[in-house]
Amino acid sequence: MSNNDLANALLQACQKRGIMLATAESCTGGMIIAALTDIAGSSAVVDRGFITYSNEAKMDMLGVSAATLEAHGAVSRETAIEMAAGALARSRAGLSLAVTGIAGPGGGSAEKPVGLVWFGVGLDGWTVTADHRQFADKGRDFIRHETVRHALELGLRALGQHQPDGATP
Repeated sequence: MSNNDLANALLQACQKRGIMLATAESCTGGMIIAALTDIAGSSAVVDRGFITYSNEAKMDMLGVSAATLEAHGAVSRETAIEMAAGALARSRAGLSLAVTGIAGPGGGSAEKPVGLVWFGVGLDGWTVTADHRQFADKGRDFIRHETVRHALELGLRALGQHQPDGATP
C-alpha cells in the first residue's frame, strides 16, 4: 500500500470515528501532515501539524520537558511520548502521531544510529504509546519516507485496536 493510500485510509478512519488528527514531527519536517493534506477533503479531520525540529520548538510548542530532553535526548521513547501527548493537549485532535529520529546522513552515534526513529501515538482517552524502528541507512529520503509510512500505519492500528465496544474502524 502506498503512503498516499495509507494517508487516505487514515483520513477515512478518523472521519468514521468523528475525530480530528494532529501530527508532531521532527525528522520528517512536516511530511506526514503533507501526505494527509495532499488529499482533497482532508480538512474535515486534519486539525494541525506541529513541526518541532529543534529542542526549543519541542518544549515551546508541545510542552516536552527540558528534563526529558536532557536525560533521554530528542530521539527517545520519552520524548516521542511527550510530543504525542503535547499534540493532543494543544489541539482539537483525538489522534496524534509524533516522530523524532535521525534521518542522516550525519548525526548518528553508536547508541543512536542513523535510521533510528521513535514514534508516539496518542488517542484521546488512552495512554500514549511509543514504538521505534531502526530503518536501514539507505539515505535521508528513504528513512523519511519509511518514517511517514510507519506513522500512518501506527495511526490506522491505533484506531483499529482502540474501538469502543468492539466496533471496527
